[in-house]
Amino acid sequence: MKVNVYQLNSFAKTNEGGNPAGVVLDADSLSETQMGKIAAILGFSETAFVMQSGIADFRVRFFTPKEEVDLCGHATIAAFYTMSYLGLLKPGKYKQETKAGILGIEINEDHSVMMNQSAPVFSEIVKKDELADSLNIDASHMLEDLPAQIVSTGLRDILIPVKSMELLNAMKPDMKKIKLISQKYGVVGYHVFALESLYGANASCRNFAPLYEIPEESATGTSNGALGCYLYHYGKINAGQESNIVFEQGYSMKRPSEIQVSLTVMENEIHEVRVGGNARNLILSEVEL
Repeated sequence: MKVNVYQLNSFAKTNEGGNPAGVVLDADSLSETQMGKIAAILGFSETAFVMQSGIADFRVRFFTPKEEVDLCGHATIAAFYTMSYLGLLKPGKYKQETKAGILGIEINEDHSVMMNQSAPVFSEIVKKDELADSLNIDASHMLEDLPAQIVSTGLRDILIPVKSMELLNAMKPDMKKIKLISQKYGVVGYHVFALESLYGANASCRNFAPLYEIPEESATGTSNGALGCYLYHYGKINAGQESNIVFEQGYSMKRPSEIQVSLTVMENEIHEVRVGGNARNLILSEVEL
């Protein structure tokens, strides 16, 4: 049995950049086992499987090479960019059914995609000493005025502030320790950031999720949605800028990526979180099951 698979790079700033994802359209006839096998064969951090939905425009399931996850930002961008680029969807607003809920999608004229995420949930503050040890840095390398905190807009990540982009790019994390701490706190992984950037973004980031067999990811939608909320919550986003937040990621991997975050704020409360960007290098391939 042969299955058509689209491959492309979400959030790509350059042709070399972005986060690769797989997309399988019309996936209704595939079993969960087959979806997992396709994701494992492709080897991308996530593959999106698009199918019919009785309660939204589409149902989308997301698989890592290891297991199914509730939601994936960059694979969502990949799926809707693919359908737009192929002429299957016009610019406009759509709904996707996921295991994280029914989420809004907007496709723009240039095929770029913005996806709604859940309202932020601010959870535990984690001791910086414990995290620093797993990142092979000193706790003094972290910003004093921001906490290391678990925040979710669909998936739980530990957001970790460090003092400089130089420190961020030089760190050599201990994946075994990160995996254990991720298990302990029930998180997907670490989203480490510095309030510096190469091209005028609000922050530069690195993301580590060894618990899901992803040592480092070059662009992460859900983590950056959470980071946008966190920075607004702690007063690091200027008034009026909350609808146009930009993050850089993937530079340490030589995969330059740019992620856009837009918050709708009323009376200092975050009411809506949208994350998006563009994609590049769409190709069609076949997987043999």
